[in-house]
Amino acid sequence: MNIEAVKERAGPREFSPADDLPREYREAATRMIQFHANSEVMGGYLDKEFTRMAPSLDRKLACTAKCQDEIGHAQLLYRAAESLGVKSREQMLDELQNGEGKFLNCFHYPVDSWYEAPMIDFFVDGGAMRRQATLKNTSWEPYAHAMDKVCFEEGFHVKHGEDILRELMRSSKANQERTQKVFERWWPRILQFFGPTNDESHHDDFAQQVGLKTVSNDELRNSFLNMYVPKAEKYGLEIPEYPRIFERDDGTMAVREEDLDWDEFWTIAKNDYPGSEEQIGSRRQRQNAVAWVRESMDDWETGSGRAAAGAD
Repeated sequence: MNIEAVKERAGPREFSPADDLPREYREAATRMIQFHANSEVMGGYLDKEFTRMAPSLDRKLACTAKCQDEIGHAQLLYRAAESLGVKSREQMLDELQNGEGKFLNCFHYPVDSWYEAPMIDFFVDGGAMRRQATLKNTSWEPYAHAMDKVCFEEGFHVKHGEDILRELMRSSKANQERTQKVFERWWPRILQFFGPTNDESHHDDFAQQVGLKTVSNDELRNSFLNMYVPKAEKYGLEIPEYPRIFERDDGTMAVREEDLDWDEFWTIAKNDYPGSEEQIGSRRQRQNAVAWVRESMDDWETGSGRAAAGAD
């Protein structure tokens, strides 16, 4: 099948490993799913930090469960990407720890307070839900099937984050002020979560032509604003003056894209942001810490471990 035939046939859950797909499609799908899987891993590391910061046992348990979910999502997605035959799961994980793998901008920023938990667990995960719901109709069937489980669990994550925000904004004046201050710092980052504007995106057009994506970056960002600006205001948060939000002729909201720091965004996209090395280094340290487990399992699979066990 050539790429023109793929574009003509593209539709929800249309292609599977049984299809003879061109390399161009397989590489584009691998890049997209690998990015998603990497982001799930790195998002899980932020949830690990929130587990330590959480103010109660119930919150710690919820953060721990969410962290486990995120890593589980990553494993599903790496397998969906692996089924395209371009890269192995091990290659993708190695690229992540070596700083070659890309992941979402929001997960390059280290967190240092509990007030950041709802920024990730409510707003960022809420944005993820807007995007991931559309991916149930992606053209690569294994990806779509993975999204069925991912979206189900992410819905609970958003509710968890909303509950944290509700608790903070209904508590002391000091907590409200601290949450507002953190929100102002995170709001531009959250709006950049959806990626570059349509005219600046390098892969958006092709991904939509072959059915990997069904909604553009700008459409997702505007949909998020329509839903989450009212939610933020409901809990008493004030939307920052910048970046400027405005109402379009059709009554929907959009952002003045020139108000966002796209230079910083593209620096992050290259893993060159000052916080990137800290986050990637955290992944590398944990990967190296359990290298002995992987080596032992490999030895067992190759027979040397079984032989040693038999000798005992």
